[in-house]
Amino acid sequence: MAAHELNFDGLVGPTHNYSGLSYGNVASEENVMAVSNPKEAAKQGLRKMKALHDMGFKQGVLAPHHRPNIEVLRALGFSGSDEKVLADVCRSSPVLLAAVSSASCMWTANAVTVSPSADTLDGRVHFTAANLNAKFHRSIEHSLTSQIMQASFSDERYFAHHNALPSVSQFGDEGAANHTRFCSDYGSGGVEFFVYGRRAFDEAAPKPKKYPARQTLEASEAIARLHQLPDEQVVYAQQKPSTIDAGVFHNDVISVGNGNVLFYHEEAFLNTEQVLSELNRKLKGASLEAIKVSNTDVTINDAVRSYLFNSQLLSKPDGKMMLVVPTECKEIASVASYLDQLVASGGAINQVEMFDLKQSMQNGGGPACLRLRVVLTEAEQAVINPQVMMSDQLFIRLNNWVDKHYRDRLSTEDLADISLLRESETALDELTQILNLGSVYPFQK
Repeated sequence: MAAHELNFDGLVGPTHNYSGLSYGNVASEENVMAVSNPKEAAKQGLRKMKALHDMGFKQGVLAPHHRPNIEVLRALGFSGSDEKVLADVCRSSPVLLAAVSSASCMWTANAVTVSPSADTLDGRVHFTAANLNAKFHRSIEHSLTSQIMQASFSDERYFAHHNALPSVSQFGDEGAANHTRFCSDYGSGGVEFFVYGRRAFDEAAPKPKKYPARQTLEASEAIARLHQLPDEQVVYAQQKPSTIDAGVFHNDVISVGNGNVLFYHEEAFLNTEQVLSELNRKLKGASLEAIKVSNTDVTINDAVRSYLFNSQLLSKPDGKMMLVVPTECKEIASVASYLDQLVASGGAINQVEMFDLKQSMQNGGGPACLRLRVVLTEAEQAVINPQVMMSDQLFIRLNNWVDKHYRDRLSTEDLADISLLRESETALDELTQILNLGSVYPFQK
């Protein structure tokens, strides 16, 4: 059955700011307290979406969450008017205010894990919202994420939605940032590749020493069960602990895969040869093409600084692959040189496209962080919400919407401003009408 890969990018929210909330994410920590530009951040993301749409790739949009999240603050004991709640939390806990104001939901690679119908025993596309419980500011996302996904993929004949796993460290789940699918073609059964940082119930197993391992094996196994994936179509691999300690907080910071191609750094996995062998054995109808980047070509430090691997690997009609990378890749000599060699080599990846995503990059999110991949058959595509799909008209409409509602300067001190909350609510209320989402936000109910 014919199927296609669609990419759904998160639209950057009106409260995009640099609060340095993500310990273990080097870029996030380095840019703490910098002044952000939400308007430019949203437009940078939209330009990437539109460019890929113009190249013929199927591109959708996912709405941001409402922030600051007053409901969470009330659940934590703050009371009174919205204005009083914001003033009280700003005075007593500015870090908490920053957390409930984060626009981190724009990184939709962390939002959900998706298994296409070709892989699942019941023949439906399965979605599991990530609990993201390693970071408080992200752990408050999954309920609304599920509602937004269900508004876009609502037909129960084709789509199955699962609640997030229990929000405890043993089942820490960071979504598609640690999940890749390999296949001979999108309509055929593939191999689902789950990468984890630690085993939650085995204290003696290898794990990082400096930074937390956010994804557990136990969480990945639970998702495979929920999605009804046969054992012969699943591979689990552990990230190398020392690589996590070097700032590689998700697998999508050190490897990316698509089709039968895996583009990875030699320090990505704990047992690389075993992992590659199992992937190749379980992949049907094609042989795995593994493209290894060595330390001598690109160090882990340069990979993290450039986000070389936090890239989109897209299948082109000519059977080759295009790599979508941030412009930081041309600013680091080793990475720029490597990419030139990669394209010239005549291998699977023969095109590189660069995008300016500096507003997102300064918070630690590149092209891969901003998108969620969803493989759909033509029948499944026909029943999704058409208003979330990128078009010339939607691009113009969303840019006008951003111009109307977004600020071009935001500091952490602005987060307590009641007018920012009201501006965000007005913007999101209008956005639900543009994208035909219905009343998904609490303030709309």
